[in-house]
Amino acid sequence: MKKTKNKPEIKFRAGAISATVWNNHTQKDGENKEYKTISFVRNYQDKDGNWNTTNSLRINDLPRAELVLNKAYEYLTLKDSDNVILEEVVA
Repeated sequence: MKKTKNKPEIKFRAGAISATVWNNHTQKDGENKEYKTISFVRNYQDKDGNWNTTNSLRINDLPRAELVLNKAYEYLTLKDSDNVILEEVVA
């Protein structure tokens, strides 16, 4: 089976914090299966000015982490739901 580089489906970023949704493929019992994963990182510059990533967060990163993870969850939930109905509620 030929391997191709997996590209992100969508990325949510708030400042240095990002959550990326990936579409993955595998074979199980002879069938092709798809599944989603979410990677989560914080970008930072080291003392030499080089960009790096980490999974460690500072206390001030937590609100942005919550935001991007919620956006990824919302995207996946609404995208994969066949029963989503958008309607305007009139009071």
